[in-house]
Amino acid sequence: MITDGFMYIAALIFIAALLVCLPKIFKGKIPQKIFKFAPPIVLIYLGLMLLCTLKLWNLEATADAYNGLKNPILYAMLFIMLLRCDLKKIIRLGPKMLIGFFAATLSIGLGFVVAYMIMSGALGADAWQSLGALCGSWMGGGGNMLAIQAALNVPESMMAYALVMDSICATLYVMFLLWAINFSEKFNKWTKADTSVIDSVGLALEAEARANTKPLVWQNIMILLGAGLLVSATSQELGNMINGYLPFFDKATWTVLIVTVLGLVFALTPFGKLKGTEEVSNVMLYIVIALIASRADLSAMGNAPAWLLTGFIILLIHVGIMILLSKLLKIDIFTAAVASLANIGGTATAPVLAGTYSSALVPVGIIMALLGYVVGTGGGLLVANIMSIFG
Repeated sequence: MITDGFMYIAALIFIAALLVCLPKIFKGKIPQKIFKFAPPIVLIYLGLMLLCTLKLWNLEATADAYNGLKNPILYAMLFIMLLRCDLKKIIRLGPKMLIGFFAATLSIGLGFVVAYMIMSGALGADAWQSLGALCGSWMGGGGNMLAIQAALNVPESMMAYALVMDSICATLYVMFLLWAINFSEKFNKWTKADTSVIDSVGLALEAEARANTKPLVWQNIMILLGAGLLVSATSQELGNMINGYLPFFDKATWTVLIVTVLGLVFALTPFGKLKGTEEVSNVMLYIVIALIASRADLSAMGNAPAWLLTGFIILLIHVGIMILLSKLLKIDIFTAAVASLANIGGTATAPVLAGTYSSALVPVGIIMALLGYVVGTGGGLLVANIMSIFG
């Protein structure tokens, strides 16, 4: 069992690198069909969840290494991805994104109410309180959950099973969406969604990056890494400072806002035209995915089966409603999936999902995730009060 933090990080990155290289190593028809169904990003999730469950590393002993690296790399990745952003083109995506976002929010709320009606007897007394706090998190983020927990005076002991449910169900759901996004063409054809705007925006932004025919040199990689990490560190310090004066957003949200602003500003300068933004940000993307997956210990499922079943019922209702609305409103899979994860995953994972579809569309994931913080507390409290009727 790995207990050393550096060994843990080194093993994760090496394993992720091996899995990313598999499609280049195995080029036959059968392997390529397998990789189309289970691309490297999903293999990383599955592989590292399995290794975590098999206790290849000690979660407690490696927690400091994980906490010290995951968010700093995530913020650096967002900054470097945003250097390719053109807001004028992003705005062309129109109001359908907002429709998708609020459809996701409402379906999550409905999922919590229905799941609680089904499972209330197995969850114990006053479970609606901790579920209400978790609903705030799944509509917005951790800050919303803490706000609802304080508003409802939910003790920490009552939050334990809800947090296990959040950790495992949300992690598996992220993996599911990363897998599902690969079937965008079939899904969009089924819903008859007009993806011309999204595709044209993504292609235009990517074409601009490809138009830079200068060779990728190691100096570019060095300056992008240095700038990304410096922006990450500075933004975290500023986010922590601002949170002390303006606590209506948590420090993580303030950090993402600062990173976003800096990324958009630098995108307008010659710095945004540097060759290598896609390559460096992709490396960081896979490292972040590996880190997230490495904390999903599926053996914890046996400790709270009723809560986990409740979580899966919520997600099943949410996905069912999103698929139905996508068909009725002709919503494409990118809009539906990013809207869903903007609620459930927030600023930590929605941009990651958007980046796997097109790194040029990362700002869409960030904007939608930030909307969740606006509605999360009120929405979670409303759902909690509705559930209390059936408690």
